[in-house]
Amino acid sequence: MHLIAFKDLTGQQLMEIIDKAVEVKRNSEKYWSVLARKSLAMIFQKTSTRTRVSFEVAMTQLGGHALYIDWRTTNFAIADVYDESQYLSRNVDCIMARLKKNSDLRVMAEASRVPVINGCDEKYHPSQAIADLMTMKEKKATLEGVKLVYIGIHNNVCNSLIEGCTKTGVKITTVTPIFNEPSRDDELLESAKKTGLYETTLDVKQAVKDADFVYTDTWVDMEFFLNPKYAVEKEKRVKLMMPYQINRELMKESDAYIMHDMPIHRGYEISQDMIESPKSVIYEQSENRLYSAESILLKLLEKY
Repeated sequence: MHLIAFKDLTGQQLMEIIDKAVEVKRNSEKYWSVLARKSLAMIFQKTSTRTRVSFEVAMTQLGGHALYIDWRTTNFAIADVYDESQYLSRNVDCIMARLKKNSDLRVMAEASRVPVINGCDEKYHPSQAIADLMTMKEKKATLEGVKLVYIGIHNNVCNSLIEGCTKTGVKITTVTPIFNEPSRDDELLESAKKTGLYETTLDVKQAVKDADFVYTDTWVDMEFFLNPKYAVEKEKRVKLMMPYQINRELMKESDAYIMHDMPIHRGYEISQDMIESPKSVIYEQSENRLYSAESILLKLLEKY
């Protein structure tokens, strides 16, 4: 079993992973040696803070070992992904890969003898969405009927949230003036619409009024934020998106919890006072990446 997106998971299977994450968080000592003598290969083609830290610490806390692999310093950069994955999977028990292209990740999964986890690509970010749903479950005790509003660029995180929410009973409304085309998955969106739990609008003030959670993400991918070649596109996005910033004015009639998957560009997608607001669960949400990683590893390595 791989975790590339949520397409191959039922709502019940996804809820099992979320519930196990909550349980591991509450009873961490119970799992300290569950993955003893197991190894996780972590391949990074893109930069990372939370994904690397969460999976590496997760393997340590579960009694296993994590091997950090920088794509640029290995033969993945010059050889066939299929061949390198065939080799790697003969040495480890699981692979977590953070790649630029979903197509490369799928080749890796096809070649691998062991489970492959999507640590983020241009289309999906399932481990992030599991941590998000876990955070919502902790705050509301249930996911059924909860209302989440996502405000920002329609990107990989947005896709996984839509898929994860509609599979677990969460009503999700997206406010996305810009669609990041590499993230487009029309099949995912069509399936989500059929559930009756997904809708999209540009009326951001109306959307947040009865929301339980309001979620945002960066308007510009981190690898492009300081890139002078991307300056024109950055300026265009900021100008278009600023009316959709999560700030005190937008949230004045809302009692929703505030979420952000990090890293944050303060003063862009969210104002500083909202990050530190009593309703912000941003840092709890980021901490929960650890427990979601542990739950994913336990599930894929058949330890529950």
